[in-house]
Amino acid sequence: MTTAQKRTPTDARTLISTELRETLVDNMRAKFPQLAQEKADRGVGQMLAFLAACDYSEKPLSPSPLVDDFWHAFLLHTKAYREFCEQHFGRFLDHQPGYLDPEEHGGGKALHALTVDSITLAGYEIDLEFWPELELAECSQCHANCSNSPFRP
Repeated sequence: MTTAQKRTPTDARTLISTELRETLVDNMRAKFPQLAQEKADRGVGQMLAFLAACDYSEKPLSPSPLVDDFWHAFLLHTKAYREFCEQHFGRFLDHQPGYLDPEEHGGGKALHALTVDSITLAGYEIDLEFWPELELAECSQCHANCSNSPFRP
């Protein structure tokens, strides 16, 4: 009889150096002054977990608006981002903003659910505070942390 062992999810923050992580946290806090240090640090982890899931998944994934902001902060450090991608994925992960057809990929909520599932399957921790869209109705104008929300950190 074979016994399956549950693997403890990895904290994706360990994928980069402490120095780079602190730089990204500082960049995000400069852009969003109301963002607490601890939340910014966790956000870096969710962005890194998202990137790892993108490499792992065969389907297109989509970051939450806040995770996307963290990705943008990392992309501004082009050399570090390129080296990270090459080291962990053997290739550069492009940021391709755009619209994914809901008929083909599901709506935003379904796409974010797939993304969160893919992060888990890739072996990384999920922090649901960074994926609030999973709790929202299928809408675009409620200003409850949507991408165009004035309340989005």
